[in-house]
Amino acid sequence: MSETWDAGSLRVFYEDHLKRVLLPFWLRSSDEEHGGYFNCYDNTGEKLVSTDKYTWSQGRFVWMYAKLASMSTDTFDSGERDRFLKLAESGAKFLMDHCLLDNGNCAFVMERTGDPKLNPPNERYDSSIFADCFVVAGLAKYAATADSADSLSFARTLYRSIIGRIESGQYEMAPYPTPDGYRSHNIPMILLNVTQELLEAEEALGTASGGAESGTAESDTTEWLRGNMRMFLQEIMDHFVDTDGVLNEMIGADRSRVDSLLGRYCNPGHSIEDMWFVIHAAMKLGMEPYIGKAVRTAKKMVELGWDDEYGGLLLFVDRDGGQPRGDRSGIEHTGMVGQIGQNWDNKLWWVHSEALYTTMLGYSLTGDERLLTDYRAIHDYTFRTFPHPDERVGEWIQIRRRNGEPIDKVVALPVKDPYHIIRNVILIIELLDRMKNGPGMEALQA
Repeated sequence: MSETWDAGSLRVFYEDHLKRVLLPFWLRSSDEEHGGYFNCYDNTGEKLVSTDKYTWSQGRFVWMYAKLASMSTDTFDSGERDRFLKLAESGAKFLMDHCLLDNGNCAFVMERTGDPKLNPPNERYDSSIFADCFVVAGLAKYAATADSADSLSFARTLYRSIIGRIESGQYEMAPYPTPDGYRSHNIPMILLNVTQELLEAEEALGTASGGAESGTAESDTTEWLRGNMRMFLQEIMDHFVDTDGVLNEMIGADRSRVDSLLGRYCNPGHSIEDMWFVIHAAMKLGMEPYIGKAVRTAKKMVELGWDDEYGGLLLFVDRDGGQPRGDRSGIEHTGMVGQIGQNWDNKLWWVHSEALYTTMLGYSLTGDERLLTDYRAIHDYTFRTFPHPDERVGEWIQIRRRNGEPIDKVVALPVKDPYHIIRNVILIIELLDRMKNGPGMEALQA
């Protein structure tokens, strides 16, 4: 890592890491025979353990390659961009050919060839609406990058299906469904991000967004998407975030606070990630007061999540800090309660990549020195902890114990997913490019 902290040196560091450590691992993971991508690797990345294709991750791959092809910087030349776009096309075609079930929902996991597989424990093909959301995000980004009307139409139709299911309450949430009596932050969070991706694709293509079959004009659909963004943003910031900036992962179905383990626990990485979603959306919608609120919440969640003993961000904490606590009566057998109890003090790779971007973004907008201090601490911890020690393998090790030792266990899904890490490295490179001549950059120097 460079000892200097100016924008130019940081950008060189991140571009080198992207090209030398991250991308070589994933560029050899495309399925040239059937389309799509392999990513069921063990935590070290040294062994492919399955050729199953999780729809969730296939959509994320499409987004990643489309974004690499359309970066606003000169990080890659035209030949490299063309290669990324072809890789995105492979995944987009695979999804459009295979991911939809007869009911219009997405399969959660598919065979290598694209045939759907039943997913335990509920033995459904369509066991998580999050899979649908990532398909929309990926195809929307591909549509905007490749000027693909077919991909946009597919994403638009699937998005309307998602919204209909959310409104009716008829949807699944594997691997961790929300128990009765609760509302979960992850629904408005994912929908805020996905809606913005679709809106930007609609704007990029400038097509009649509703399509001939509905007769809806482009302006009507884009305004509907903007309205959805405002609704999801306000749901997050006005109902899940407390007056002190703490973001609760679950609240009561009536939006009250619940003094149980699920009502008290926080997910710092999730919260920090969502705050850059909120900032991006607020900037696009002209809702500037929410930027300050999002920055405050990001700082609070870094404070709550930071491990003073070993460094890094804990996976789950109590809303008052420390190990999650609270009544488990009636919820003791739910998947999320087990996840919290078993893994609260683990250190995960994706959490730290999200915190890198969010703290840098917040600092770029506010000049708040606290965010710069947080960024530096997270940067130092992240790059001494997660990148694979053998660069011939590359990528990052996904999960570590509290003290930094690697663990061989599954994180939510049995996959190794490039989405969070590469997405945030891309966003950081683009942000540094915008910041290089901006006010306050001298503070990034040591």
